[in-house]
Amino acid sequence: MAILNRIKFDGLKSKEWLIYRFPTENIVLGSTLIVGEGQAAVFVYQGKIADVFLAGPYVLSTANLPILGSLVNLVYGGKTPFTAEIYFVNLTTKLDMYWGTTDAIQLIDPKYYVRLHIRAFGQFGVKIVDIPRFLRELIGSLGNQAVKYKAVTEFYKGILNTKIKTIISDIIINQKISAFEITPKLEEISQVAYERIRPDFNKYGIDITNFCIQSVNFPDEDTDKINHILEERAAFEIMGDSRYTTKRSFDVYEGAANNSNGVAGTFLAGGMGFGMGSAMMNQPVSPIQPVMEATVDCPKCGRENKKGTNFCSYCGATLKAKKAPCPNCGAEQEEGARFCNNCGSPLGKKLCSCGAELPVGAKFCNNCGAKQEV
Repeated sequence: MAILNRIKFDGLKSKEWLIYRFPTENIVLGSTLIVGEGQAAVFVYQGKIADVFLAGPYVLSTANLPILGSLVNLVYGGKTPFTAEIYFVNLTTKLDMYWGTTDAIQLIDPKYYVRLHIRAFGQFGVKIVDIPRFLRELIGSLGNQAVKYKAVTEFYKGILNTKIKTIISDIIINQKISAFEITPKLEEISQVAYERIRPDFNKYGIDITNFCIQSVNFPDEDTDKINHILEERAAFEIMGDSRYTTKRSFDVYEGAANNSNGVAGTFLAGGMGFGMGSAMMNQPVSPIQPVMEATVDCPKCGRENKKGTNFCSYCGATLKAKKAPCPNCGAEQEEGARFCNNCGSPLGKKLCSCGAELPVGAKFCNNCGAKQEV
């Protein structure tokens, strides 16, 4: 193997690298090491960190690699070849790290008493601040030559999800704040999350430079439930107690008359409904509704099947909704999802490494020109 006299790493085109393991070659004292801005070079000799070099040029010697003075036999006038692992660490701040809750937070809204399925998405930034600790804690898991920032997100995904769910649930339940009114609290929640999550990153020599919750949302069906409650409340306040009660009574009888299988519908259909209805106008009304079995239509033959059935009983077609993949990270999404449950990206669009939104299928970024993986 050739002896290495000049050591330099120019970075990767994607700029997504976090750690780069320099190809192992023989090195001699007196070789030149050039470390670029925003980088650090770490020499590891026989499993021990020999030294850390920040930006600048260096001539390797026992003065700046003191551990080698006792480990390397200098029988050739200081030119003895030796083998060492060299790791280049990216020290620049990475601000566009995205996170999202992997599953919904289920809780009862304290104001409207409706069960909600809440999801949260956001962004954070990281920076390596303790290089030796970072390498000692994670060097054993470095199997590839280059490690990307995505590995950090995957490593901390469980911590982020647990912390965020706990914080949002605490705000809504214990502080009695409706999920509909949580938007003005996002800055406060983001600060609380930053303070609670930061120590978990510091354990591995990483610092969080910023943390923000960009969105807290829930499905349209949950929104519809609360909108219905708001409409009923508005009608009550406008019409007053007695008129609202009368209106609700008429609504109940109208529904019963349209239901031929209902008990109340039978009375009305037989001519008994008018007098009985008039007599009951001054009585508390309790609607009687039949229990209807939920069904789902087959997308192929159109026939009704029992809800929860996986395949059509008539034509065998699948009744399960297909999960569409996220165009940015490829994770499967629930039907109707607006944001990716893995990376937080808006669905229907793709993000370039520079952060620009791209249409699905784009081969080049319209902002920085970078080639896209299709």
